[in-house]
Amino acid sequence: MLPPGEELEELERVAVAVAGEAGRLIVDERPRDLGVSKTKSTATDIVTVMDQRAQDLLRARLGELRPQDGFLGEEEGGAAARSDVTWVVDPIDGTVNYLYALPAYAVSVAAVVGNPATPGAWQPVAGAVVNPVTGQLFHARAGGGAWLRTGEGEEERLAVGAPPVLAQALAGTGFGYDPERRREQARVLVEVLPRVRDIRRLGSAALDICAVAHGTLDCYYEQGLNAWDMAAAWLVLTEAGGVFTGLGDAPPTPDMVVAGAPALHGELERVVREARAARS
Repeated sequence: MLPPGEELEELERVAVAVAGEAGRLIVDERPRDLGVSKTKSTATDIVTVMDQRAQDLLRARLGELRPQDGFLGEEEGGAAARSDVTWVVDPIDGTVNYLYALPAYAVSVAAVVGNPATPGAWQPVAGAVVNPVTGQLFHARAGGGAWLRTGEGEEERLAVGAPPVLAQALAGTGFGYDPERRREQARVLVEVLPRVRDIRRLGSAALDICAVAHGTLDCYYEQGLNAWDMAAAWLVLTEAGGVFTGLGDAPPTPDMVVAGAPALHGELERVVREARAARS
């Protein structure tokens, strides 16, 4: 059940505020010789010291502002909810871009209802995605529309436009770190690439999905996204009038997500589903 309207407004304000704070931290205090503290699933899936510092900041600030809510982050540390709301955060979405100082990484903060640890059992109700290098801040709440705030403080309401046909669509995607998953993603890409105008791989799922809401990508698909990768951007896209699902009638899960304006989403979903079936 959705929180009442006044609480949704509060959740959105909190998401915007804490995402901005974490964004400033990771830019202002980024070491020149940025260190890697450990690896995650594979040697190429790295975790930086700044990932953990940013998540610690988010958890502390959310604990001050919304102490009754739960917390789930990509890095170590979580808390069970005493309310209907859990905060799902990615302290640096696009860690490899961050390490290489490529200006395409983000802080993603979302308030969700349901159990975000169970695929299909939750939904985002407020969220913010900030690219701290460009100053772009995407934010939304359920029923409140999707918005882009620029570095100059201007607010633009987002609405997905009339999409091109799939053959003229610029599609975004991404790749995981596990070698076997990469092989599967490459096999699907071979089937999708001839059906679209071109493919972009920006390196941040949250920014990719928000780009569809903004119109700088026409559509997007990816296998392997976790709740923290997609929660805030999912809401930004759907509040902008886009569609964000899994394959077939499935909700968005790590198995696959597909994003786009309604008509284009249907075309891309069919192509991706057929590509998966052909390669299975």
